[in-house]
Amino acid sequence: MRTSADHILTSHVGSLPRPEDLIEANRARETAQLTDVQSFQEKLGIAVADVVRHQRALGIDIPNDGEFGKSMGHRVNYGAWLSYSFHRLGGLDFGGPDMHAMAARRSRPGELVLTSFSDRRDRVRFAAAYADPDSGITTGPRPATGPVCVAPLTYIGHEAIKADVERFKAALEAAGIAEGFMTAIAPGSTTRIGNAYYKTYEEFVFAAAEAMREEYRAILDAGMILQLDDPALATNWDMINPEPTPDEYRKFAMIEVEALNYAIRGLPQDRIRFHLCWGSWHGPHTTDIPMRNIVEVMLKINAQAYSFEAGNVRHEHEWKVWREVKLPDDKLMLPGVVSHATNVVEHPELVADRILRFAELVGRERVIASTDCGLGGRVHPDIAWAKLEALAQGAALASRRLWH
Repeated sequence: MRTSADHILTSHVGSLPRPEDLIEANRARETAQLTDVQSFQEKLGIAVADVVRHQRALGIDIPNDGEFGKSMGHRVNYGAWLSYSFHRLGGLDFGGPDMHAMAARRSRPGELVLTSFSDRRDRVRFAAAYADPDSGITTGPRPATGPVCVAPLTYIGHEAIKADVERFKAALEAAGIAEGFMTAIAPGSTTRIGNAYYKTYEEFVFAAAEAMREEYRAILDAGMILQLDDPALATNWDMINPEPTPDEYRKFAMIEVEALNYAIRGLPQDRIRFHLCWGSWHGPHTTDIPMRNIVEVMLKINAQAYSFEAGNVRHEHEWKVWREVKLPDDKLMLPGVVSHATNVVEHPELVADRILRFAELVGRERVIASTDCGLGGRVHPDIAWAKLEALAQGAALASRRLWH
């Protein structure tokens, strides 16, 4: 994994705006209205090549494929970062049991039990705002049904990840870019579904780890940087009622960390980065777990670099955590310095200031400027691209101050 040897490198978290024709093609494919698979794959390849070129033109040093191969599943209304895994795991049933009720019956260490998404403490506190379509909150009620694990989890996404990798490699080569990253869901977030097969949550999440390991290996074997997405590590906190103590939650969260480390055992740590966030929906987020209460748990993950939200107004102040928590000497960080949570495009001077805070604390070589979360689907495409441009401009300003 590259370090910021002579300037602040830039990257982002993953999801980028999809072209309208690709969105329509995905919708047609998922409703069985598209039968020309070859034509769809060609369209997808062109879109990935275009998005890689666009990232390079804006000044993004470490691009990705925009997550374009991860389409929104038509059977459940979840973001592609999660729903894509439903189609790459065997042992799931879409027959319609109440997923949230199934999830609530999952065995949990320390008797901590997750509620449904709709029963999050933040959603309960701001129930009127969440119910108001004009409030600006970008997530409404979640469906009651979804996939349920009814048999041993297996990985069945071999052809899909192979196609993702080949498209992205071709796009990188065409653009003359040496290093790119691909995202994959971590085991703890994979298991945000019902479970009617495994006796305990530990068994469930370790089975997911073993299955998803095949996808992780495919990405790494292709020479890519692997980014593991796991918002559940932080957002599960808000789904436990009553609120647990920080110690109780850290013990609970460590099971996901142990499962993730099991999934990446023996894989090249120096090409793995981990993404932590508090959920990418636009909302109050008053019940997010503080970074200070979870940072040591994050650092136990055997990754080379850690990506986390540092730009939105609920978490920007938490850069101060790194005054007292030491980033291990062999690790890197990707703080978010532009946010998905606002339509306001950050000024490059502000972006530079945010970068400088972290560079002064951990060293300029160990900071890669990034976004808080995925921009695709969270802000208008024009705004998303403007934010990436501001990110690159701010990194250039910070670089001049740090190297000259």
